[in-house]
Amino acid sequence: MTAVSSHPGTAPRVWLVIGDKLGDNAQVEVVAEALGWPVERRNLRFRQRYIYGKPRFRPSLYHIDERNSDALEPPWPDLVLTIGRRPSMAALWIKRQSGGRTKLVIIGRPKKYIDEFDLVIGTPQYRLPQRDNIVNMDLPLMRADSQRLESEGEDWRDVMETLPRPITAVLVGGQTRPFRFDTAAAEDLLHRVTQTPGTAEGTLYITTSRRTPEKVVRMLESSLPGNARFFRWESGRSDNPYYGLLAWADRFVVTGDSISMMVEVARLGRPLAIYPLPYRRSPVVTFYERMTGLLHGNTSWRWLGEFLSDHGLIGYPRRLTDLHDRLVTQGRAVILGAPFIAPPSLVDRDLEQAAHAIRGLFTET
Repeated sequence: MTAVSSHPGTAPRVWLVIGDKLGDNAQVEVVAEALGWPVERRNLRFRQRYIYGKPRFRPSLYHIDERNSDALEPPWPDLVLTIGRRPSMAALWIKRQSGGRTKLVIIGRPKKYIDEFDLVIGTPQYRLPQRDNIVNMDLPLMRADSQRLESEGEDWRDVMETLPRPITAVLVGGQTRPFRFDTAAAEDLLHRVTQTPGTAEGTLYITTSRRTPEKVVRMLESSLPGNARFFRWESGRSDNPYYGLLAWADRFVVTGDSISMMVEVARLGRPLAIYPLPYRRSPVVTFYERMTGLLHGNTSWRWLGEFLSDHGLIGYPRRLTDLHDRLVTQGRAVILGAPFIAPPSLVDRDLEQAAHAIRGLFTET
């Protein structure tokens, strides 16, 4: 087997086309590290209306703030690794500018044009079709940064060693479609936490994130159990205990919207309870969820779901509850309210599998 690239005898020229979502970027970085090839980063910034808004998906740079982004210009790379709607639009544009020579790999799901991606590294929250260019991971590729875990774990040692054990970390995320996270959901979260066996003992350490709605933050802070500590996320604060808790907490409760927090805890082999956020009471959301569930979950209708998704009419659905179910089925989590369990040891072959599939794009007999 010999490597095939624009520079025979060398590793392919690799661009990481990434945006402003740190969790997404971390997955691209960890795949690049597993490949072991030199990489060039193309950091993209987006026009104001598309920082939070979703651009219409097509191969284009119309949504890019080109003045504040890294230049996308020839010579074009042999390989682009990307993730997410906005960076992958630029990645598709790059492939077309190269005349189709650039290989394109996306982590997660493409919104459409699935056949233009040479490889899709699928993760279990997405219902993707069975295709030759799709390889599915056992779990999403997030993992805690080992260096930060060691250094910040040491920084938090003195604090954590003074807290009554066991320490139950409650990691709070935010609202995401099709779920809601309002004060009623926050009250239910606290109720379930306090009713879970063993949480009345030791310390509850509740932390919020940048996505946590302010009304939820206020409600949690004003209703803390007597054995609780609370961290309010604010931009610029240097005392975020997240990595300290990853290093020292005995068990974790994570709101089910946060794929990164659930998976980082699971990959560390810690006891985990998931709090599934309630669905929004919206006829439109309910209809869409049921329709895509039928078209992508029912064998008889799957051909139609794939046809509609391939043409960008409904998209390949994201089901966070599929990830919850997988973690529970594997014994790596329980749904909040059940007793915590010790998870089995994790044999992590996902990165090896992803790297092997990418290398296969550059080999020939």
